[in-house]
Amino acid sequence: MTVTLGALIDALERAYPPALAESWDAVGLVCGDPDDPVDTALVCVDVTEAVVDEALRLGAQLIVAHHPLLLRGVESVAASTPKGRLIHRLIRGGCALYSAHTNADKVRGGVSDALADVLGVQHTVPLAPEPVVPLDKWVVMVPEGSAEQVSEAMFRAGAGALGEYRNCQWSVVGTGQFLPVDAARPAIGALGELTLVDEERIEMVAPRGRRSAVLAALRGAHPYEEPAFDVFAQVALDSDIGLGRVGRLAAPMSLAEFTDHAARVLPRAPWGIRTAGDPQATVQVVAVCGGAGDSLIDAATAAGADVYLTADLRHHVVDEALRAGSPALIDAGHWATEFPWCTTVVELLADHGCTAAVFAPSTDPFTVVPERR
Repeated sequence: MTVTLGALIDALERAYPPALAESWDAVGLVCGDPDDPVDTALVCVDVTEAVVDEALRLGAQLIVAHHPLLLRGVESVAASTPKGRLIHRLIRGGCALYSAHTNADKVRGGVSDALADVLGVQHTVPLAPEPVVPLDKWVVMVPEGSAEQVSEAMFRAGAGALGEYRNCQWSVVGTGQFLPVDAARPAIGALGELTLVDEERIEMVAPRGRRSAVLAALRGAHPYEEPAFDVFAQVALDSDIGLGRVGRLAAPMSLAEFTDHAARVLPRAPWGIRTAGDPQATVQVVAVCGGAGDSLIDAATAAGADVYLTADLRHHVVDEALRAGSPALIDAGHWATEFPWCTTVVELLADHGCTAAVFAPSTDPFTVVPERR
């Protein structure tokens, strides 16, 4: 079965929404024509010469990488530059390149979930949850016969959307009353007469950025000269996405045992795993973050973790964190902590009709470790 690159990009962006990427990040399609067919893909952490060699050897039409090839400022992709040479090889070989980076770090089923799953960390929640984008809640009183026209106008203005659902509202019928005075021009009732009307109370949500548009739609469709409505700003709540994960092991073990466990189940970079902490300390609550995660040490501490496993930990950062009461800290290597995600991408692509393989050799740049004497 052959699928187009565009269809695979749609699937990848549903799984790893680009809007979740950090502002400094560079995710998405680097090269390739969305109309081209794809039947074979290669998934990797880093785009290296060896990865491109393997993709072209396989006849792959797509590489999905975690790390963007063109993350830092690039003024040229000439074939005389290291990155440009790779781009030219891919284009000549008919192979597209797509990256999912910090967006894949944050989502459910992303990098840190894959890492937690391999380690056996269960019942996880984000270590640094992203807040849900706050919405407004609109409550509008409308005479029964006009409720539908007001709702439809507000929907068209952007109200009533919840996730993948549209035209969402709740309503109940009650009795409204008003007394028109002075220069009022009531649509129902008469000046000086108390009027009772069967009204629907309509409730729906809308993005805060659509306030003006929703209000204009409400006023334009409402039969009353002065519609009765309320707008409530929701508080920001934590979502189920964000950087890192924290959860529990099925059974406690010592820090030394957990370190050995991590070394067994994670792919091993040449220089292995480093742990800072009491080897006999009990470990059950585990925090993880694929890739460089020293910025989340405080979050791991606040979450009550017994150990925090991540990568690229620095001497002084670790020393100061332990002195301040942080959990035990494990540096398992940047490539090794992100590599488990590659398998989930292979499964995603397979679900959408594309045969995919993982580039298994380590792309960790640190490759030479002296033998101990």
